[in-house]
Amino acid sequence: MPVLVVGSVAFDSIETPFGARSEMLGGAATYFSLAASYFAPVQVIAAVGEDFPDRHRRLLESHGVDLGGLATLPGETFRWSGRYSFDLNARDTLETRLGVFESFAPRVPEGMRRPEFLFLGNIDPDLQRGVLEQVGRPRLVGCDTMNFWIEGKPEALRRTLAGVDLLVINDSEARELAREPNLVRAAAAIRAMGPRTLIVKRGEFGAAAFGATTPFAVPALLLDAVQDPTGAGDSFAGGLMGYLAAHAAGGAAITDGMMRRAIAMGSVMASFTVQSFGVDGLVGLSRERIDERFEQFRRLSHLGEA
Repeated sequence: MPVLVVGSVAFDSIETPFGARSEMLGGAATYFSLAASYFAPVQVIAAVGEDFPDRHRRLLESHGVDLGGLATLPGETFRWSGRYSFDLNARDTLETRLGVFESFAPRVPEGMRRPEFLFLGNIDPDLQRGVLEQVGRPRLVGCDTMNFWIEGKPEALRRTLAGVDLLVINDSEARELAREPNLVRAAAAIRAMGPRTLIVKRGEFGAAAFGATTPFAVPALLLDAVQDPTGAGDSFAGGLMGYLAAHAAGGAAITDGMMRRAIAMGSVMASFTVQSFGVDGLVGLSRERIDERFEQFRRLSHLGEA
């Protein structure tokens, strides 16, 4: 079953202690799509400028990503540049040029209006809700947001969250959204807003999930080299949603165990992303490599018998 994602396709320029790259293919929808494509077909709703090269389109299409909803508008593609210190959990934005993304109003093509799995990337909550109004009720709606929208459009965000099943945000965003410093109580408050499941990204410390059953935490994989953390959270969401779409095919129930494995797979896909600059770590993977890393993750997380 295809996963429909709405978000940004962009050019990123990154500086880290391990190198620098300019004008790389990036954007939340790009990372999400490549990560999810190893499990399920992906359809993208986004906008790029007239400067977007064909080689990037070919790369996405080679991963089975349907670009029928990728609009080309007059102007330049969204650009972002940032710098990381040795604390890769924090970054400084050096420049943001929205380009065509400033006037982006998602339009869902007729053939994409019945998604079973929909992910609303980190865009204006009014635009996210506009997408929900254009599609039939998906089986699962996932969503991302950030401090900018939590602070700037809190009421619009709450209206959007009322139609969301699964919210993926980081721990500081969860606390700010709930206005609650304790993460467990914050999760309960957010789930009362609409999402049945809250997944809190915690960077190098893994992720925590709060749902109808006992909270569940997973570690991050221990890696011997990290190059660029840009897009890790979007890759996490792509791996998660792609796994669910693949394993809940044919109407199979999304069980607690399936959700836990999907969260682990999200961490696996994020681990490939951070080991290279840009999207390079997600290109040309094999299912064998992915499954091997998932097995490493399972061994890392398994306590064994008492």
